Amino acid sequence: MFRPHSVTIMSASLEQLVTLAAADFAAATEPAQLEDAKARYLGKDGSLTTQLKALGKLPPDERKTAGAAINLAKQAVESALTARRDALQSAKLNAQLAAEALDITLPGRGTERGTIHPVMRTLDRIEQLFRSIGFSVADGPEIETDWHNFTALNTPEKHPARSMHDTFYLLGNDGKPHEDVLLRTHTSPVQIRAMLAHTEKYKDAAAIPELRIICPGRVYRVDSDATHSPMFHQVEGLWVGKNVSFADLKGVVADFLRSFFESDDLKVRFRPSFFPFTEPSAEIDVAFMSGALEGRWLEIAGCGMVHPNVLRCGGFDPEKYTGFAFGMGPDRLTMLRYGINDLRLFFDGDLRFLAQFH
Repeated sequence: MFRPHSVTIMSASLEQLVTLAAADFAAATEPAQLEDAKARYLGKDGSLTTQLKALGKLPPDERKTAGAAINLAKQAVESALTARRDALQSAKLNAQLAAEALDITLPGRGTERGTIHPVMRTLDRIEQLFRSIGFSVADGPEIETDWHNFTALNTPEKHPARSMHDTFYLLGNDGKPHEDVLLRTHTSPVQIRAMLAHTEKYKDAAAIPELRIICPGRVYRVDSDATHSPMFHQVEGLWVGKNVSFADLKGVVADFLRSFFESDDLKVRFRPSFFPFTEPSAEIDVAFMSGALEGRWLEIAGCGMVHPNVLRCGGFDPEKYTGFAFGMGPDRLTMLRYGINDLRLFFDGDLRFLAQFH
């Protein structure tokens, strides 16, 4: 039978139990070990649980005091248990962070910086140079009619350029080539469209202001090798007005080429040639006075005075107006400017090649 001093003895035992529990919890280095230690004190047969079960055997006057002491001990044990759980979780997290740590002092990988394609650089440069001398930029469809692409440009029906061996014709619903619709073979159709749009604004055919345009864009021909591609770029120029002469053509083209290649000593010559849409016509050659191409003449463009039939198709009276036209390949200009010897590199998409033009 309990004596009055038995509660004091129990209190001393509970303090020891709390101390032992805290020591056991602190010794646990893994969550499983901590749960085993918890079971020894708070489990079904744990020390504190056993003392709680024994309260029923105490006299009523001692039960209340003993129960309060046991509950205080239980709270202390649970507090020590929670603290150790938090400590183990924190240690695990710190170990994980240390193992997966990122060195933020290293430079980031980032993304590759894009660049303008070399041909687009050339087209931009051509446009800027011609804009500086009063030319505007005109555009037109890449799928053209036979009339705009050939007939209006004084190219007769049986001309070789109309052959399927040189021109991409679109297929009709019957699966056969459509005779009237094709992928344009040059940007000259834009000249016809621009002239018609320009002349239709004026009722007086003798009072039409001059027209100065360049026509850059993609064109298509059945051709492919180191210096030719089925799809390539072309820039054509047109100046129509009163008293426009071949001397104007020579001055504009020579000035452009020297500015484009940044070479005042660039030699330019005009060789007689033939184009259906110009008369007289000429090929334009250049010779560099330094570098790997020093002294070599290279064909760079074609040109000539606009044929009277083309002026009529564009709405101009050839008795009152004259004009000149020229056409050049930006792809070839790019090859010469950057020393590239294979046209196909422009369209292969090889990043090692394109990265040189950052």
